[in-house]
Amino acid sequence: MSDVQTQIDETVKGNDVVLYMKGTKEMPQCGFSARVAGVLNFMGVDFKDVNVLADDAIRQGIKDYADWPTIPQLYVKGEFVGGCDIVTEMTLSGELDKLFDEKGIAYSKEAADKIREANG
Repeated sequence: MSDVQTQIDETVKGNDVVLYMKGTKEMPQCGFSARVAGVLNFMGVDFKDVNVLADDAIRQGIKDYADWPTIPQLYVKGEFVGGCDIVTEMTLSGELDKLFDEKGIAYSKEAADKIREANG
């Protein structure tokens, strides 16, 4: 495993929730990253953000790591969950709540319900 792949693997496995994104959770730099970070922030999920724009090796490395061509990428307890469309669908269907419950991730169920109400 290359140094970049090792660094990514350690980040993914060393944090309960990780979002590889363009920008930061406070200042997303693309709409897709903003949507996923917004959902996690609104739901009160404690997550590590990794700005792929800060390092080209990480930007390409994460695509290779997950064999997934796009950013953002969400990982929960070391497992790749998906990108913006998948996370959006999971949020609206309640699957993301279920995943967080199964993995012991703290989040606001009330906030998750509000997202579904607003998009129902």
